[in-house]
Amino acid sequence: MDKLQAENRIKELREVIVYHRNKYYNDDAPEISDFEFDALMRELENLEKEFPEFDSPDSPTKTVGGKAGEKFEKIPHKVALQSLNDVFSYDELREFLSKTRKALGDEKNETEFAIEYKIDGLSVSLEYENGVFVRGSTRGDGQVGENITENLMTIKDIPKKLKNPVPSLCVRGEVYMPKDVFMRLNDERELLGQPLLANPRNAAAGSLRQLDAKITASRELSVFIFNIQYGEGIPELNSHRESLMYLKEQGFKVSPSVNTFTDDEKIISEVESFNENREKLSFDIDGAVIKVDSFASRRALGETSNAPKWAAAYKYPPEEKETKLLSIEINVGRTGVLTPYAVLETVRLAGTNVSKATLHNADFIKEKGVMIGDTVIVRKAGDIIPEILRSVPEKRDGSEIEFTMPELCPACGSKITRKEGEAAYRCTDVSCPAQLTRRLIHFASRDAMNIDGCGEAQIIQLVDEGIISCAADIYYITKQQLLELERMGEKSCDNLLSAIEESKKAGLARLIFALGIRHIGKTTGEVLASYFGDIDKLINATEEELCEVEDLGAVCAQSIVEYFSNPDNIKNIEQIKKAGVVTESTKVINGSSLEGLTFVITGTLPGVTRDEASELIASYGGKVSSSVSKKTSYLLAGADGGSKLDKAAKLGVPVIPYDELLSMING
Repeated sequence: MDKLQAENRIKELREVIVYHRNKYYNDDAPEISDFEFDALMRELENLEKEFPEFDSPDSPTKTVGGKAGEKFEKIPHKVALQSLNDVFSYDELREFLSKTRKALGDEKNETEFAIEYKIDGLSVSLEYENGVFVRGSTRGDGQVGENITENLMTIKDIPKKLKNPVPSLCVRGEVYMPKDVFMRLNDERELLGQPLLANPRNAAAGSLRQLDAKITASRELSVFIFNIQYGEGIPELNSHRESLMYLKEQGFKVSPSVNTFTDDEKIISEVESFNENREKLSFDIDGAVIKVDSFASRRALGETSNAPKWAAAYKYPPEEKETKLLSIEINVGRTGVLTPYAVLETVRLAGTNVSKATLHNADFIKEKGVMIGDTVIVRKAGDIIPEILRSVPEKRDGSEIEFTMPELCPACGSKITRKEGEAAYRCTDVSCPAQLTRRLIHFASRDAMNIDGCGEAQIIQLVDEGIISCAADIYYITKQQLLELERMGEKSCDNLLSAIEESKKAGLARLIFALGIRHIGKTTGEVLASYFGDIDKLINATEEELCEVEDLGAVCAQSIVEYFSNPDNIKNIEQIKKAGVVTESTKVINGSSLEGLTFVITGTLPGVTRDEASELIASYGGKVSSSVSKKTSYLLAGADGGSKLDKAAKLGVPVIPYDELLSMING
């Protein structure tokens, strides 16, 4: 490779790495595996070493991944939260150990290295003052993170008070989602027809960045603390193991396995042992961390701009295996979408038996060139979700069968349709039993009508017993019907009926979302509720009228009209209204002082959430939109307003603080 080629490739790699780093750290939606990302980083590192003239302080190899997002307050870290240098082979690990000993002048190989799990989660900083937890933040770019204190408060493993208070203490840990919680969450998402989460790390990161701490609390996150960032009034600590013992005494849940070794082969044996036994762990790991145990030795070794010289992370490669694709079966989702999945000859992969793998849709199967009867290469994405990487055509014997989507729904026998331009095939029968259960689970879910105690198991039981066959039926359930069900005592019945009654007050926005109209999410439900104010007005709206709603496109408008053109859906809504469910938005009060005005909200408002501010605006006749446009009357801005401020400035949209909104309301 000549200099020009190297320069172009380095530039290309930096752009690609920054893109994928942003998808991983900031969007919690990675598009490539850790292994593929690490390979890109390694290629860039090697090119920068070979061609030092193209080195740059802004290179991804010299910066920490992530940045503080716009929706949370930014917090500067007093002590940087650095990343680790990765190694991918035992030869590279031996080189790190040798280099470290040489830098310490250790000719007798007496340096102790602590080996611990590399937890696959989200790194956080926890700050304590006078023994009380006062603030928590994400790593961000290592220098500045996001204030997520309220969400961290919901994690039971984080002590709110230290057992032995000290004036000041800041610790670093890794928040993770236990495997069983992750599996349960994905089971629920599958039933609701939602995309599956790729791995526990993404699920944990997304949960911590929720604006509603109640959602974070429902995700049952946990944490391991592995480092003291700084402390005042703490005892003198000489090693990593001593610091972990101190942290444990203070009430922290610390790294569960930390042993020290001086010999290379024993260190490698420990790293191998972690990998061999990882399937038995209740949490996900993607490697092992090797650290110098002595704090004095760490100080002598120092650090680079983005990583300490006294530590390295050994990354495990994803395991891939061959197996037979025995058949392709179909799942029918809440909105009637048919999702194919592979039934495999059972294979042991990443410590578990794998017999199924997602195939997404018919186009995916075609792109992969997969046939029934093929030998295929299977991998676990994030070591959790099985996926088919490719087929092995050279192993075909002629008995393989090309897959075609069925013409009739496997659940109800109705006709299957596919709209032009869409990847999905759908069942057209709204009474399809496979769709019914998923629709009802969605209707009762937290972001919809929020019927506590009416989860997946309860819905399935109520459907199987013939008690409910549509959403409206939920509001006509009697106590006697519930008492006749298995595992339903008097108290459970009363609690469920109370939750059903309370859900009647959920409001129009939640009801619109709960109906499960294609393409209509929670935010769009709020926009429609604000615009129409009444379910009947929405039902009678034409496609042209719907297209006039800001942020609502032609596809959504068409979907709404189609939904309300179905007599069964109208009958269901009439029964819901008859049961006393609120089908109007908040009544306008105090003289409609905001009538005719459209607001967009950005940043963190003082003392209120965005949802509360939206409800306040709606209650005085105003409307709330999700994006700034020429039709926006005001941009209501709090701290860290982000890109919407720039767009408002370009369009000449007035920007007001929260107290000015209150002044407008109060005249």
